[in-house]
Amino acid sequence: MSQDQPVGTPGSRGTKPASNSGWVSGGVTFAAVLMLCTGVIGALQGIAAIAEDDVYGRVGDYVYKINLTGWGWIHLILGVLVAATGAGLFTAAAWARYTGIFLASISIILQFMFLPYAPVWSVVVIAIDVFIIWALASYHGNGSRSAVA
Repeated sequence: MSQDQPVGTPGSRGTKPASNSGWVSGGVTFAAVLMLCTGVIGALQGIAAIAEDDVYGRVGDYVYKINLTGWGWIHLILGVLVAATGAGLFTAAAWARYTGIFLASISIILQFMFLPYAPVWSVVVIAIDVFIIWALASYHGNGSRSAVA
């Protein structure tokens, strides 16, 4: 083996891992698209809850006592932040990866609390958020390459 053989190539003894697999890079692209979509839908969900309390069924006694207008503002703000972070992922910004993981984690908690109002949708969003966290946590940027290229 020669001294000028790159680290990570077959036959080398280097410990540097090979670059991201296609699954992980594709996962980041998919996570960015999902964040854009769920962010916009979350903002629309928030606007619907703020504008008219009749869109969602009322729950009698519920542990988390936030009225629908309060939930609307929460969903609107989180939706705008998630959509902006999803757009940031297309520029391969490191801040977008870390912010995306944080916002998806917060979204899981808030969707769990929102279960009585929209149970099926909340479970779907929780599953999407789990995938987003996996994709963003699995990707390791390699400098000049774009996260979504």
